[in-house]
Amino acid sequence: MTDPIEPAMDDAELLAEPRLVVEPGAGARVAAIATPVLEGMGYRLVRIKISAEAGCTVQIMAERPDGSMHVEDCEAISNALSPVLDIEDPIQRAYRLEISSPGIDRPLVRRSDFLRFQGHLVKVDMAIAVGGRKRFRGWISAVEGGEVLIDREGARDGEDPITRLPMEDIGSANLVLTDELVAESMRRGKHAEEDLKRELGLAPPPAPHAKRSDPKKSFAPKPKGKAAKVAKKPPPKNTKAHRLAAEAKRRGDIDPTEGD
Repeated sequence: MTDPIEPAMDDAELLAEPRLVVEPGAGARVAAIATPVLEGMGYRLVRIKISAEAGCTVQIMAERPDGSMHVEDCEAISNALSPVLDIEDPIQRAYRLEISSPGIDRPLVRRSDFLRFQGHLVKVDMAIAVGGRKRFRGWISAVEGGEVLIDREGARDGEDPITRLPMEDIGSANLVLTDELVAESMRRGKHAEEDLKRELGLAPPPAPHAKRSDPKKSFAPKPKGKAAKVAKKPPPKNTKAHRLAAEAKRRGDIDPTEGD
C-alpha cells in the first residue's frame, strides 16, 4: 500500500477534523447533538442513518481516532447518548437507537480516511458529475489538496486511468471488500484489542524489547540473497574457559595450553 504523503495527525487533530460527507434533514439534527457528546468521550462520528427498519431506526456509526471500535465502546456511547437524545428529541416519533462500528467496507467521510486507505479499492458517488459521470470505482492513488486521485478500474487502453475527484463534491464513498482489506482490518483489530486490554489492566504491558509489526509492511516480500542472511554472532566472552584463564592469570599461574 502507498504510505501517506503527509505527517500523521494526532488524536486531538483527528477528533477535530470535520466530515466531508454530511447528512441532510433529521440526520443533520441527530449529528449536531451526537457530535459533541462523541468527541467529549474520545470518539469520531462517521455517519448517521435513519431507516424504516423496526418502525424507525437511528443508526449512529462511530469510531476511535485510530479507526477501532469495540462492543464496550458501543455500549458506552449508547448509555451516554440516549438520555441526551431523549431530552433534545430530534426525531418526532418513536425510534430504536443503534450504535455501530464503521465495518470493514466502511464509509470514507474525512480527508484522513482517504489517506489512511490509500491503495485500497473504493466506490464513489459524486454529488456533482466529473467528466460527465457521477459513479467511480477504483483504487485510491493519492490525496492532493482537496482532491482524491482514483486509479479507475477498467480504464480503456490509451485513456488516463487517474481521475481527480474534488472531495467537497463527493456524495458518498465506501471501501470495497477485498482480501487485502480484510487482512489489514484483522491486523488493526488485533492491535486495538491488545491495547484495550492493557488500558483495562487485563493484560500485562509489552516487554521493553518487544516490537509491534508494522501493518504497512505486512505484505512486503521477504528479502532474498544477502539481505536475508542472518548476521554472524560474535564469539562468547564469558565461557568457563575464559573464567579459568582469568583466575589463573590473577594467581600468576602458567597456562598449560600456551606454547613455550
